[in-house]
Amino acid sequence: MTSASASPSHLPGPPSSIAELRRVAQPPEVRQRRNAEHWTASLYLRSFSPYLTWLLLRTSISANGVTGLMILVGWSTAAALLVPGLAGAALAVVLGQLQMLVDCCDGEVARWRGTSSPAGVFLDKVGHYTTEALIPIALGVRAAGFPFDAPEDFLWTTLGLLLALFIVLNKALNDMVHVARANAGLEKLADHRDEAVPAQRLVARLRRLARFVPFHRLYHSVELTLLAFATAVAGAVLAATGAIDSPVVADRWLVGVLVPLSLLALAGHFVAILASKRVRT
Repeated sequence: MTSASASPSHLPGPPSSIAELRRVAQPPEVRQRRNAEHWTASLYLRSFSPYLTWLLLRTSISANGVTGLMILVGWSTAAALLVPGLAGAALAVVLGQLQMLVDCCDGEVARWRGTSSPAGVFLDKVGHYTTEALIPIALGVRAAGFPFDAPEDFLWTTLGLLLALFIVLNKALNDMVHVARANAGLEKLADHRDEAVPAQRLVARLRRLARFVPFHRLYHSVELTLLAFATAVAGAVLAATGAIDSPVVADRWLVGVLVPLSLLALAGHFVAILASKRVRT
């Protein structure tokens, strides 16, 4: 992720070692961010990203150019889901992981070269918003099957669009908090758990219970592609055994379940924000 956080002075040329690159491009304040790091980055992608960043720093591509690559990979992830069957779902999983890897690298390039900027943050947001809107739309098209039979198949494309809307609104709520605080003249939020804890006991209790059934975490591009792949595997097995007529039925179950859960996650997120310190003076 391209970040606008402070970075060292401009470092000419590529790094002399991976260790030096890690020291500059992966400082503790980056690795320890609670909200800005996806679990894949924390778990394994940050271990591999310096090697790709090493190669990128030996080219003339800018940090924003790397973010542009991330955007293209994200859009390709959604496009892969339009390929029917296991092949499309498997390709989407690979591309989804690649998008997150490149997402790690753009910030590392920016920190090494000292070129972090608001433009980079903006492009990063564009990449994630558009990718996470296109993937559910592709899931809706996938659930409708090819070719479409009007009007019944348009139910699934409509549900895909509705799922995309709920996911984008849910993502936007976090950015709305920052906009509201900035307009109110409040300081930027610290990236730690205390700020997000609801003040009301009931809301705080419900938020803790949600950790045991974390369906609200299913709407990132990585999770959506993994769900699509698992559904494709289940659909292929069930269709082969005659339990369902076609693997498309499994895709329809996936979209049908995700839509109401995403609405519930959106409502819960909205209530949790209002009940937290984030929008309190």
